[in-house]
Amino acid sequence: MEEKKLKKIIAILLSALFIIATLAGCSGGGTSGGETLKPGVNGEVNVCNWGEYIDESIFEDFEAQTGIKINYNTAASNEVLYSLLKSGGADFDVIIPSDYLISRLIDEGMIQKINFDNVPNAALIDEDYKNLEYDPTGEYSVAYMWGTVGIIYNTTMISDEITSWGSLFDPAYAGQLLMIDNPRDAFGVALEYLGYSLNTTSEKELNEAYDLLVKQNDIRQGFVMDQIYDKMEGGEAAISVYYAGDYISMYENNEDLAFVHPVEGANVFVDAMCILSDAKNKENAEAFINFMCDTDIALRNMDVTGYVSANGEAAEIYAEDLSDMEYEVLFPSDEYLDKCEVFLNLPEETLTLYNDLWIKLKT
Repeated sequence: MEEKKLKKIIAILLSALFIIATLAGCSGGGTSGGETLKPGVNGEVNVCNWGEYIDESIFEDFEAQTGIKINYNTAASNEVLYSLLKSGGADFDVIIPSDYLISRLIDEGMIQKINFDNVPNAALIDEDYKNLEYDPTGEYSVAYMWGTVGIIYNTTMISDEITSWGSLFDPAYAGQLLMIDNPRDAFGVALEYLGYSLNTTSEKELNEAYDLLVKQNDIRQGFVMDQIYDKMEGGEAAISVYYAGDYISMYENNEDLAFVHPVEGANVFVDAMCILSDAKNKENAEAFINFMCDTDIALRNMDVTGYVSANGEAAEIYAEDLSDMEYEVLFPSDEYLDKCEVFLNLPEETLTLYNDLWIKLKT
């Protein structure tokens, strides 16, 4: 952990020197990739991201470098973000959704093509995270972070060996169990345990997953998203499902916590930066995306969030300072990843079924 703290200090110092050099070299704007960035008409950019998923100290750097003010917001899940966008209750330029939502937003014309002339740092994104199935032409998104989902448990509260998603349906943990509060991940846990694809369109299989989640009602303490930090770090719950990167952050505050990649496999996800079709500040949005792809900025974001950047150079540097445990959590073997699936966008009738079953489950 001390090495990680030292790395963060170095990254901050380098960033500070970069800003000083930038301000000395130009007035009213900064440079990135050798080109001058100019504030847009409104001089601002409106960003929506997930909670605990960025180093907010970089905002000052971006504003000093470009003259563009960041208005920052968060959403609890892909489903909440989609509802906000569809209802017109959000005024964002840049959003950072997950793979399957990106595909849906492209299909529905809700995000626009990026002008990559304004995002030269996109060249730093590893080829493994370009032109993926959710954005096959690579025109609508720039990958930000990737990771897996798994089981987090408190070793002082659970003495059993945890290996399977089945532990999340075990009556032995009644009242101590938390479930992730979004439908694709929650149903994904049940589908994996039942041996079905995360992307099944079978009404029968989805209803079986629903029945399993209903049985969990009797032992579940509650559904959580960002509340999981306080619950697991404070020993208020013993076992949960959540993202590997967030486990790293939790472990720093409670070393009794352990992480498991379930034997059945899991979801592996990619979150990416996109620009909404009705964005008022498109060039500013592109400047923000370009800034986020910078290696030093990617390192700072990884150090704070615990997730792995799609910037290959930054990910390699970050991996060098990880403990064996951290590396195994964040970089599962190729053999394990072969058992994992990426969430795909589903047909409208399947999405409707998901929504109906989720409402029934929550009420």
